[in-house]
Amino acid sequence: MKSLDKKVILVMIDAQGFETAVLRAGFFEHLAESGLAAKYRVQCGLPSSSRPMYETILTGLPVHAHGIYSNQTVRRSRCENLFSLTRAHGRSNAAAAYGWVSELHTDHAPFDLYADRMCLQGSGDIDHGIFYMEDTYPDSHLYADAEMLRLMYHPDFMLVHPMNVDDEGHKHTSASREYGHASEVSFDQLAILFDRWRGDGYDILITGDHGMDTLGMHGGNEAIQREVPLYIVSDRVQPGDFSDHCISNLNIAPLVCDLLAIPRGKGMLGRLEIQVREGAAE
Repeated sequence: MKSLDKKVILVMIDAQGFETAVLRAGFFEHLAESGLAAKYRVQCGLPSSSRPMYETILTGLPVHAHGIYSNQTVRRSRCENLFSLTRAHGRSNAAAAYGWVSELHTDHAPFDLYADRMCLQGSGDIDHGIFYMEDTYPDSHLYADAEMLRLMYHPDFMLVHPMNVDDEGHKHTSASREYGHASEVSFDQLAILFDRWRGDGYDILITGDHGMDTLGMHGGNEAIQREVPLYIVSDRVQPGDFSDHCISNLNIAPLVCDLLAIPRGKGMLGRLEIQVREGAAE
């Protein structure tokens, strides 16, 4: 496969905890069980908060290195990231995501819903974006936004970032029916889109930025707040269940770079904890 043929969709389900994914992600559990996907247990960094972990996942850097220390750090990213790296190496990108991603990776901060929601022709590091700011924005609509971007622009890299799992977790806690149902609905949407994305040549990565505890909170150093799933569907990643131990979410950005066959950003992990088949980065 030529490098320009390699494409990746990264799905970051906000607040998707590992144990709930095991219970609710039936189709992707089936793929891992059948040897058609890889399944990892990932430990997010600290603080286990949204905006710091968005930046960690997209830059491959820990919080002390990228400087987004809390959800209240509202500014443009100052580090190489998956959007800037794809653009720098002649690849296109897109994002269907929460407005905080726009604040980090476009020229618009703070985010203005009335001016910045549709950013279809490039701003900052993101080529094509559709953003939202209501935590109740339906995941089904968010996935439809992503599919529109894919069909219109055929991006080499796309971030898809739904919020309903986080919203229900904060309202009802991770032990609730509502949280579990939101997780199931999100994974079901991904099952619907699976053949479309794979048929168009995309590798698919599905993870969470952080988890959620039984008080409806996250941000601290508790396993339920930090452990998230990582499902990988790619011919270039060894399939199987590797979730008997935690790996760092610092693996995600360099893995995406390798799958896209572009150079990694400065400071990204040198050696992955993920089983990549030989030739993945060629």
